[in-house]
Amino acid sequence: MSNFALAGFVILSYLIGSVSFAVVVSKLFGLSDPRTYGSKNPGATNVLRSGNKAAAVLTLLGDGFKGWLAVWYVQSLHLPQTLIALAAIAVFLGHLWPVFFKFVGGKGVATAAGVLLGLNLWLGLGTLATWLVVAFCFRYSSLAALLAALFAPFYAGLIFGTADPVFWSVCVMSALLIYRHVQNIRNLIAGKESRLGSKKS
Repeated sequence: MSNFALAGFVILSYLIGSVSFAVVVSKLFGLSDPRTYGSKNPGATNVLRSGNKAAAVLTLLGDGFKGWLAVWYVQSLHLPQTLIALAAIAVFLGHLWPVFFKFVGGKGVATAAGVLLGLNLWLGLGTLATWLVVAFCFRYSSLAALLAALFAPFYAGLIFGTADPVFWSVCVMSALLIYRHVQNIRNLIAGKESRLGSKKS
């Protein structure tokens, strides 16, 4: 397969990631643009602040599905691990900086979960379990995401080994996810972070 074709798979993954389900679903439900209220983050947690749980669930599923889809498609073609790793990063970058929405995207929690499930079922389930435990105990979506991001590379290392490109792709995604939560970290320290289920202001 030519380098041009391989680059095409990476670009396709980025374009898949660039579909912002928070914005699309909110428009379909007649809700306000999630980039205009609450945390202004186009993600499921912020859509939930609108009070519409169905829209939030659809956003969560859509963002997770696109991450899984991009990885699954590349894997189904039995392409090299390096390309699978690049596709995983590309679809995640598409969500963070979507070309279809002026490069204003979400923080990537649901999309990362979909990518991890696509890479390896146990990797995805282990990371999701970490998120659920922290979210249930503390009711902070951001704190759950941060701790899940810290544990994901550890799980990936156990499953793939640290020499596998997929391990490093998980490390890159985790670092980017933490970077996107810098303001949440400040809010958590200051005691100003919104809890799960809080309404929009």
